[in-house]
Amino acid sequence: MKHKKTTPGETHPTSALQDSVFLNRELSWLAFNERVLAEAQDARNPLLERLKYAAICGSNLDEFFMVRVAGVHRQIAAGVVIKSPDGLLPRETLALVRERTHGMLREIERATRKTLNDLHAAGVRIVRVADLGKKARVTLREHYLTQIQPVLTPLIVDPSHPFPYISNLSLNLAVQLRDDEGHEPEFARVKVPVGVLPRFVPIGDVFVLLEDVIAEHLQELFRGREVLAAYEFRVTRNTDYEFDEDEAEDLLATIEDGLRRRRFGAVVRLEVTREMPAALLSFLAEKLKLDDHDVFQLDGPLGTADLMAFPSQDVAKRLPELSYPAFTPHVPDLEGDEDDGIFAELQRGDQMLHHPYDSFAGVLAFLEAAAVDPDVLAIKQTLYRTGDDRRLLGALRTAAENGKQVVALIELKARFDEQRNISWARQLERAGAHVVYGVSGLKVHAKVALVIRREQGRLRSYVHVGTGNYNAKTARLYTDLSLLSANEELGADVALLFNHLTGYAEAEYGRLLVAPDTARSGLLDLLQVLAERVAAGEQAWARVKINQLTDPAMIDGIYRASQAGVRVDLMIRGVCCLRPGVPGLSENVRVHSLLGRYLEHARVYAFGHGPVGGPDTTYVYVGSADWMSRNLDRRVEVLAPILEPRHRDGVLDLVAAEWADTRGSWELGPDGVYRKLPGDLSAQETFMRARGSIAG
Repeated sequence: MKHKKTTPGETHPTSALQDSVFLNRELSWLAFNERVLAEAQDARNPLLERLKYAAICGSNLDEFFMVRVAGVHRQIAAGVVIKSPDGLLPRETLALVRERTHGMLREIERATRKTLNDLHAAGVRIVRVADLGKKARVTLREHYLTQIQPVLTPLIVDPSHPFPYISNLSLNLAVQLRDDEGHEPEFARVKVPVGVLPRFVPIGDVFVLLEDVIAEHLQELFRGREVLAAYEFRVTRNTDYEFDEDEAEDLLATIEDGLRRRRFGAVVRLEVTREMPAALLSFLAEKLKLDDHDVFQLDGPLGTADLMAFPSQDVAKRLPELSYPAFTPHVPDLEGDEDDGIFAELQRGDQMLHHPYDSFAGVLAFLEAAAVDPDVLAIKQTLYRTGDDRRLLGALRTAAENGKQVVALIELKARFDEQRNISWARQLERAGAHVVYGVSGLKVHAKVALVIRREQGRLRSYVHVGTGNYNAKTARLYTDLSLLSANEELGADVALLFNHLTGYAEAEYGRLLVAPDTARSGLLDLLQVLAERVAAGEQAWARVKINQLTDPAMIDGIYRASQAGVRVDLMIRGVCCLRPGVPGLSENVRVHSLLGRYLEHARVYAFGHGPVGGPDTTYVYVGSADWMSRNLDRRVEVLAPILEPRHRDGVLDLVAAEWADTRGSWELGPDGVYRKLPGDLSAQETFMRARGSIAG
């Protein structure tokens, strides 16, 4: 799909955006974070949940700078002058991002202060040291001297002590000092050890921020010098790194080396408190090699992401109305009454689970049953973001120790989870499992498991295909789908997939759509079939639920389907580069974004057609792939068809309920602006009440 081209400097970047049929990826991501911010500002959410949303906003923005903004900086440094599909040069994108992020950080601050004030009124007090009474300050000083100061390391800067390395996302105090002889003020840096120590220090029935405690007692740390002032600052570094897999003889060692190098990426953002003097601010910016546009002056507290560490559970026990009511998920009975338990149940029919409303324990029970079943010969599984779930690790170790063939395909390149995945790989290798470190040139993002079982003299395959990771913690926080099946065609396809991943055997799949081989072409073919059905006088529709839509070819395919008369409903939680509702281009396309108590993470791809008034022919897939170039071209992804009509109908009903949501839904307009849908109908609330139990 062509878009209007402009020469550098011909128009303002926003003019180029208005003329383009593609929305800018970075600005669309910022619009997503603004929707999260709206949840932090929504008075219908309990106060502690609003504080969490503010923390999520801050954490999201941290990662955005570490990866996306850092990437734009690299493009500019490399002299890239090729426009992205939206018509912008990298330097134009950076200018718009800087403008939006400065405003966003101020909005996050305002939302946080409002919530903290409301919490104070509700009996949860986070105060400054200056607000404490005399007795409380004595208690605080004793706590500082015994529990905090021994952890601190003051670093002074002078001719014999160079400016220190400032670690990524660390919170610091820039301290100005003067010695007894009255020389020019000296500079020292004190790192606030957030993570090593809690950021929120309880003193009686109130909390004090750790940096405030340290700042109040700096004279104890710098005896013999006068502490003139201290100001908070925080840096964000480029954490993306690249390496040549073809040149890497040992992928594990290469990843570990990359993790070490990541610590020293270039600084892309400096956050400081607004009262920091101009001279000190200039000193920091010069030492960190930053442009003025990348300095953010804020009121504080800095590091909103750390609000996630607020002891909400302890507070909620005392004031339960400040949090969401506890939810207990439905625990599916997958074992039945047969001796073969879960395997006999799957022989009778597929099982579909909707997490977190259906407990992820059902998936773990499937793997645990396979680990101890004497008739199971092999377990093969992909692992992307595993978390710290000892139950899953225990099942695979038990299976290996029981003599079963265990193959764990562990993706070492899962960003920010590399170190954990390396640990899992080593533990599984020690247990006797075959560990494969991904695939050269690709990330393995698919969520699949295969169990091979001997039954009545023949081998039978059982599969799990999911939309989310094998991570019990996120399965309680994200909405995902799990398909458990004994279907022979699916089993044969998954077996081919593992043979391809571990031995590069050629594979022709009968049922699965697999990236980078067949997913893109299969999805585009389905859209084309719908267009042809409309041309033949039939009705046709597509309803797709994914996290991101950025791939130009998929967007073009949707535009062509719309122009042919296909009705396309897109539920896209995050980034969407498609412009809906444009006459002659996308008037048949609607885009919703749904947010709520749980992170919408499931991917569903549904396509239907049929004669007017007649029964639809419907194809429904679930899987791991968003419609992004990286997912469809540079990752291994699996999309599995839902073959049983009852489950197909159930998934369609699920998506229809989410499309009807008004409590957390936004609609994207042709102008690229998201607008909140009015109302209080919550799909997530409906699912919770239908599948489990809500306290209160």
